[in-house]
Amino acid sequence: MPVQAHPSITDREHCTYLEALGRLLCGIAPWLELQGLSGEEETRRRQFAELAREAIDAATDPESPDFMNFSKGTQPIVDAAFLSHALLRSPNELLGKLDDRVKRNLAACLKATRTRKPGYCNWLLFAAMTETALFMLGEDWDPMRVDYALRKHDEWYVGDGTYGDGPHFVWDYYNSFVIQPMLVDILLTMGSQHPEWEKLVEPVLKRASRHAHTQERLISPEGTFPAIGRSLAYRFGAFQLLSQMALQERLSEVLSPAQVRCALTAVIRRMIEVPGTFDADGWLRIGFCGDQPEVGETYISTGSLYLCAAVFLPLGLPPHHSFWQGEAEWTSKKAWSGKFLAFDTALKH
Repeated sequence: MPVQAHPSITDREHCTYLEALGRLLCGIAPWLELQGLSGEEETRRRQFAELAREAIDAATDPESPDFMNFSKGTQPIVDAAFLSHALLRSPNELLGKLDDRVKRNLAACLKATRTRKPGYCNWLLFAAMTETALFMLGEDWDPMRVDYALRKHDEWYVGDGTYGDGPHFVWDYYNSFVIQPMLVDILLTMGSQHPEWEKLVEPVLKRASRHAHTQERLISPEGTFPAIGRSLAYRFGAFQLLSQMALQERLSEVLSPAQVRCALTAVIRRMIEVPGTFDADGWLRIGFCGDQPEVGETYISTGSLYLCAAVFLPLGLPPHHSFWQGEAEWTSKKAWSGKFLAFDTALKH
């Protein structure tokens, strides 16, 4: 894999490979987990699930030439969490089918991230997500790291389905890149461990549904969305939360699964078909829409870009699901063609 990065940064090879592994698996994990497929798709699913387990083995084995960095610098805190999120999303195919040796190596790598302090922002959820994966592995885990992240984000809720990224509101897509997807899955996994956490489950799910509802309305009739905030090089990974709500069947009652599929498909096609999106060998290039290296912040490198895979979470829905059935216009497409448009509301709490 090439290592494209900001010209001033020369050390991304120490973290870009874990970025690619964790983020890609985070997005395709529900498909790897899906049972009941047949034919060519099932053959491919089995093949990629096996490759994914082999990749986790190679990444976490200290004797492997492909052993990845979990212990140096702060970036591994982030991508150990994305890898952990993949385990939550595929508890059988990714986690359950690992042999004991690989599980021990994986646990040791996740624990290695504890030596550094996460930032006072969405990064608190990275520490909490890693502890959640350790819980699932049957390892010792730290309730304080989970509790602190959950409590602070509840404090940072600013209203109408949106959280601040830290104590202040920031107008970007981090509610979808990180905050709400991780909050939801941590609580669905760990909520029963403490009564205080269990009380958060219902409001967090309501907020996530509302934010996803707003995301769907941001998709223009042409399949574009506002280029605001940082990390635009994650492309359609900006819609991870909308994809997650579709996967978990938690869309607001006014959104049909089919219209969400059509809206997301329009965005994917609009971005991925632009010349320059991939290099000659098929690797993603830094950009929001095509080859735009100037979009890449100093923490962006080739591996970072694969957070875009989070838009594919609904591949974990079976073929007969309503998400895959028929064509439907999304909200902005109906609105800008003069068709019926229900009034919008706000989440008051």
